[in-house]
Amino acid sequence: MSTTIRPSISASKKYWISKERFYELKHFCLQYPEWKKLYSEMSKAEYPSITVDSRFGSGVTDRTADIALELYSLKKKMTMVEEAAKKADVLIYEYIFKAVTENRSYVYLDTMLHIPCGKDLFYDRYRKFFWLLSLERD
Repeated sequence: MSTTIRPSISASKKYWISKERFYELKHFCLQYPEWKKLYSEMSKAEYPSITVDSRFGSGVTDRTADIALELYSLKKKMTMVEEAAKKADVLIYEYIFKAVTENRSYVYLDTMLHIPCGKDLFYDRYRKFFWLLSLERD
């Protein structure tokens, strides 16, 4: 996946974030399918609760706690993206979510999924999504 550098918008615009922060958040969101797959796999797997690990001093690790922490972290990241999409616009959040997690353009959303809004409104909400996510991640 190549990153096309686009002109940055003015700092005086509504929902402004720096170009670097935008790309950080964009790539954060593109990891969503990986998180979802890993969460699903880890939820279904069965692990022994306590194992002996000779690599570390005491040799005892609590796998259940480690897995629970990892599942919590994954769920928190997934929820953060989902909630920011809903806060950006309740009516088109599904389209915003698809755009940010699958790198879909407005043209794709319009021609394939028949998004019920115009390009200007969509990109305004798209920018709002990243602005909200930026606030949430701080």
